Amino acid sequence: MAPSLMLLDSASLYYRAFYGVPDRFTSASGTPTNAIRGFLDMVAQLVERFEPDGLVACWDDDWRPQFRVDLIPSYKAHRVEDAADAGASETNESSDLEAEEMPDSLSVQEPVIAEVLDAIGIPVVGAEGFEADDVIAQLARDHDGPVLIVTGDRDLFQLVDDSRAVRVLYTARGLAKLAVVDEAWVKQKYLVSPQLYADFALLRGDASDGLPGVAGVGDKTAAKLVNEFGGIANIVEAAQREDTTLAPRVRTNVAASRDYLTRADPVVRLDHSVPVPSGPFPLVDTPADAKTLETLVSEQRISRQMDRLLNALSS
Repeated sequence: MAPSLMLLDSASLYYRAFYGVPDRFTSASGTPTNAIRGFLDMVAQLVERFEPDGLVACWDDDWRPQFRVDLIPSYKAHRVEDAADAGASETNESSDLEAEEMPDSLSVQEPVIAEVLDAIGIPVVGAEGFEADDVIAQLARDHDGPVLIVTGDRDLFQLVDDSRAVRVLYTARGLAKLAVVDEAWVKQKYLVSPQLYADFALLRGDASDGLPGVAGVGDKTAAKLVNEFGGIANIVEAAQREDTTLAPRVRTNVAASRDYLTRADPVVRLDHSVPVPSGPFPLVDTPADAKTLETLVSEQRISRQMDRLLNALSS
């Protein structure tokens, strides 16, 4: 049987840990450790439950890639504005937009999580100019075997593929209510196949990413359109035909959104060529850098979480 690979949407997990674990936990130097603790606990739980053969922590080297902003200037723009508003009241304002957007008490923990993973020997993989979603998509395409994608991001549903055993472990309701997303799950939830999910998402839009979608087109209409016509190109072409079966209002709105749909397509679709290392990425039996890990565990006071994760990795 081909080896299975678990791909972690790392930011999705450490944000969930940050907001889900009490902030009373601190390191020896007084910095918070709730995100570190929660992240390690979650990874241990996932490895214990699903027993993958390999594991990669996928990283946001660029949470708002320029190529996406060039195509859709509103892409995640509200997050920058919100961060700027919050940062304006700070005495030590950073020019790093990602750092501004991230709460200070989480930003001090993010690099520690990466250091801990590196000392354990769990690959931390990012790519300059790309988001973790893009890294996950490329690694999933490259892997010859089952893939488990751990995320709370619906955009990754487009990667689900029963023929290749690519699943999403959807964490939106927490690990206790984890959804194992296959093609049937996506079809039941959104009435479209994963292969058409990106087209569906383009039409519907996503306020959290600054994507407006097509006016008057919600989930049901978007699903109807992609199921009847196929991808975005077919829907746009149908809106230009005199003999179209599109409803007049939908036809008008699709035609008015033609430029948006064309530009936003590569923003939403996760089919870019991303420079990532080649696998395999087998689970480690022993820490890659035991001395560094020991120092980190002592400083961050995470011995219980580390013992559980190391036991899960080696069992």
